[in-house]
Amino acid sequence: MIRQISVFVENQPGSMMRVTSVLTEAHVNIRAISTFDTPEFSIMRLVVDEPELAKESLTGKGFVTRISDVIGVELKDEKGNLNQMLKILADGQINVNYIYSFVIREEKAPVMIFHTDDFEKAAQVLRSADVKLIEEAEL
Repeated sequence: MIRQISVFVENQPGSMMRVTSVLTEAHVNIRAISTFDTPEFSIMRLVVDEPELAKESLTGKGFVTRISDVIGVELKDEKGNLNQMLKILADGQINVNYIYSFVIREEKAPVMIFHTDDFEKAAQVLRSADVKLIEEAEL
């Protein structure tokens, strides 16, 4: 299982940079990022090398944060691989709430990060279909 940190920021110029600046000052490495915005605020979802330090640093600067579990799976860069993984989950009756990817892994295959309501079942279904799950230490 991988832990991600979600950070709630105002939807205005410089707000995301303030988050990355706090993480830079704390020597936290951002490995993946996804954002979602509304007219008033944005949610930044980040996979970092030290989620607890990231949370502590950001909370100390007034940001509202939350750490949550996500699943990471390694997918080769081939046509149809994402579709195949989503089919495995759909066939297992597992809902995917959101998904994002990152590729900077020094000669390793890209990783898809996703959130679901049933991590144990998702992991079991994916493993039984020989999909490689990624742990935090492998990032």
